[in-house]
Amino acid sequence: MKLTATGNALSLFLAISFTLCVGWGLIAPVEYHMHGAWEQWLPGFTWLSVPSFFIGLIGAYLYGWYIAAVFVPLHNFFGRSRPPVT
Repeated sequence: MKLTATGNALSLFLAISFTLCVGWGLIAPVEYHMHGAWEQWLPGFTWLSVPSFFIGLIGAYLYGWYIAAVFVPLHNFFGRSRPPVT
């Protein structure tokens, strides 16, 4: 598994998900909003201003790279081929 491909894929997935959730929050009733969860996970994000949106977008992208930086080496370590035991 390659770190660059996984990091970009996860980061874009989280950035797109964040953008869709913010868009949903703009059109849906308040009881269906996700901003409470985003505010807890993304320091600096508050509902809703343009600077706060970009802070949340950058935070979501960086979380994707964090996950990839931890997951890919673990996956590669545990998924490597080992010679059979005789």
